[in-house]
Amino acid sequence: MADAATPEAEEKPKKPIVKIILVAVGLVVLVAGTMVGTLFITGFFSKPAPTADQAIAEGDGHGEQKAEGGHGAPAAGGHGEKKAEGGHGEKKAEGGKDAGGPPKLNKKSPDSPRFEYTYNQLEREFLVNLMGSRKVMSVQIAIMTRYDDRVVENVKKHEFALRSVVMDAMRMNTEADLAKPDFRKELAIKIRDSMNTLLEKYEDFGGIEEIYFTSFIVQ
Repeated sequence: MADAATPEAEEKPKKPIVKIILVAVGLVVLVAGTMVGTLFITGFFSKPAPTADQAIAEGDGHGEQKAEGGHGAPAAGGHGEKKAEGGHGEKKAEGGKDAGGPPKLNKKSPDSPRFEYTYNQLEREFLVNLMGSRKVMSVQIAIMTRYDDRVVENVKKHEFALRSVVMDAMRMNTEADLAKPDFRKELAIKIRDSMNTLLEKYEDFGGIEEIYFTSFIVQ
């Protein structure tokens, strides 16, 4: 009987130890839960809001990507660009735009896509001797432009200088040149280019698109 009671006596001291362990674990869980709850309430686990600089940087990044590869930005040299018509003598900047020149004038009718043509005849005739010949060439010319009145005003302003370059272009021809089928057409182009070159020198813009002979005499 004494031997049978011994194991029961040995098991009794173990119960306080188990309670202590359970209490310790409970305290650890309670402390951990309290810490986690505190961090959650203070927003520790929430994603921080982006700063103003970050928002701007992100916005710029999307914009650049669209401009480089997106459909919103037209590519250089795209089909949307419309080439200017005719336009001899305009001074071109990079990209084909007129540099410092006036705009072309549209016709007053809103339904017409055509430009308004302006003509101006120079009052005095041009009289020169042909090169190596006793023959004389006498012409009167008129200019045509689709730009505004500034082109005509510039022609009148630089009349004396323009007369000089026109006569220089005329006196470089010989009697043999007169026999060419396109002589008058080629001479008109030389005169136009000479006048535009001078206007571009003094006014940064030519604008004379065609030269017409209203009188042409060789004798």
